[in-house]
Amino acid sequence: MEISVRELRTVLNRVVSKHRDLQTDGFSMESCRAMVSLMDKDGSARLGLLEFQILWNKIRKWLGIFREFDLDKSGCMNSYEMRLALENGGFKLNNKLYQMLIARYADNEIIDFDNFTCCLVKLETMFRIFQGLDRDGTGTVEMNLMEWLFVTMCG
Repeated sequence: MEISVRELRTVLNRVVSKHRDLQTDGFSMESCRAMVSLMDKDGSARLGLLEFQILWNKIRKWLGIFREFDLDKSGCMNSYEMRLALENGGFKLNNKLYQMLIARYADNEIIDFDNFTCCLVKLETMFRIFQGLDRDGTGTVEMNLMEWLFVTMCG
């Protein structure tokens, strides 16, 4: 029992369409690929039952954070709400990075649930990759061109 990127997209879009309090245009194939990549431990490009369950729990957690920090209950977030939500999600970032994330994941300064989730998936992936490369726990890494390409193209 494994779930493909396309099947994951179908499941997620069915679920979010039932949540009338969320503004969303649905999960894209690219965002579902990123989720599978984050959770796929065996390199199959599919999620096994346990991998899907872990992802599902993350999405439920992120949905709770999204709803909690959608302060005006509009079903989407503005940049201020997004910053509060990311901080609550454990991501302490600088102003320049917050601004870049808003520019990347917002549409006219508005972040819907699928883009919020995509942002968290990307952040979690990049933190995981960095921690794997930071073998000494120094907070810095050194990498060659192939490692950099792997991180930026596959991360």
